[in-house]
Amino acid sequence: MFLLTMILNVIWFSMAFYTFSINHRRFAKVVVPRDQRDSPLFDILAESGRFLGGMNFAFALCNLLLIFNLDLFPNDGQRAFLLFVFAIAHASQFIFNVPVAIKNTQGDGVWQVLKGTMLFIFVTDFIMMSLNLAVAAMLIF
Repeated sequence: MFLLTMILNVIWFSMAFYTFSINHRRFAKVVVPRDQRDSPLFDILAESGRFLGGMNFAFALCNLLLIFNLDLFPNDGQRAFLLFVFAIAHASQFIFNVPVAIKNTQGDGVWQVLKGTMLFIFVTDFIMMSLNLAVAAMLIF
């Protein structure tokens, strides 16, 4: 289960890297309404997404390197610690969308979290956070 979780982390963090860094303008279109895309702030958001992509690349690479070097962390406690850290990475991308999602239910919110691509990202980050925490707990107990 540990190895499967690490592989899923590589896939998800790599997808986030691609979305935020390589395909950064498409990402910006997901969160910026069509009628506001001619604003100079649209370009700023698109370019700033690359920073988020860079962090996701680092997490993807770390998971990939760990998969091929599992003997660096041979015991369950060490592996649980790693999964806990990756759970926090996923949580950081989920938890800060919660207030926006709550505002969405009230007819407000900076971007739409509860439909389309953002809903997929929101739910998947929650699932990945939960999976990493669950496998970490299984390793400890």
